[in-house]
Amino acid sequence: MQYQIPDPKKQSQSPVQNESWERNTLRDVLLEAYREQRRARFWRNAWRVVGLLLFLSLFVGGMRGGSGNGSIRTVGLGAHTAVIDLKGEIGGETDQAALLQTALKSAYGNKSVKGIIIRANSPGGSPVVSNIVFNEIRRLKAQHKNIPLYVVAEDVCASGCYYIAAAADKIYSDPSSIVGSIGVIGGGFDATGLMDKLGIKRRLKTAGSNKGMGDPFSPETPEQAALWQAMLNDIHAEFIKSVKLGRGGRLKEKEHPDLFSGRVYTGNEAKKAGLIDGFGSIYSVARDDIKAPELVDYTPEEDIGKLLGRRLGAEVAAGVEGALKKIW
Repeated sequence: MQYQIPDPKKQSQSPVQNESWERNTLRDVLLEAYREQRRARFWRNAWRVVGLLLFLSLFVGGMRGGSGNGSIRTVGLGAHTAVIDLKGEIGGETDQAALLQTALKSAYGNKSVKGIIIRANSPGGSPVVSNIVFNEIRRLKAQHKNIPLYVVAEDVCASGCYYIAAAADKIYSDPSSIVGSIGVIGGGFDATGLMDKLGIKRRLKTAGSNKGMGDPFSPETPEQAALWQAMLNDIHAEFIKSVKLGRGGRLKEKEHPDLFSGRVYTGNEAKKAGLIDGFGSIYSVARDDIKAPELVDYTPEEDIGKLLGRRLGAEVAAGVEGALKKIW
């Protein structure tokens, strides 16, 4: 008679343990299948969204076709005043230089346009973009001397916005508008005191003694502070030069010695200082000064691809990242 020696490993596993192992294996298989379904569903929906955006882009592009500046149709219009919006931060999400240039060329190219109003509502922004727009307005004005160009300030036309407005033939605002702020600002934080209290030391490696200038975690030297001030003064001087070039003798510097101090003025104060020429809205200026009360908005719409890329890109990326974290 033959005897089979029992396997200790098999003997050690009870029916309950075998059942638990099978249950765990089945659970892992089902969970992986569920994850795979979620991944497939996510990418299917993602491609549907991409297809929808492409369709909308083509559809909107077709609707805009032949409109010249991408937002209006001026064929058959009689004598009118062109209105162009200048809104938001200068040099922010919107490329004001490109949009204003497109709109101005379209307006100047229409023989029915009797005058142009830039409707301004901006706290300012980039001095570089402001200077580009300032020079472009003056260049186009010199080519079309028979078409007046005015700026009408609404709530705010300050800093870089006023830089641009100074290029206009005249500036109007409401008595309660905020105007001016002919100055330059720059700043940051000094966290070195906090780092000392926490016992943290900065290890910053640079090639060039001023390469780390402005780093909030490193102490600022007197020489670096002087360099920053010199740069701000240089930009401020360019700002003042442009305002004087645009406004000329209308500025009342002697009566208002703080004109270029960076302070803001109400519309009432701005008129006394020569920063604006009078009070008015786009309606009154078109009616009383340009003598063409019909208003046509020449503000170009942004390209939908760029618009979606800038304004939705961050949100879409964050959504995709969150979804991927949930799936994996």
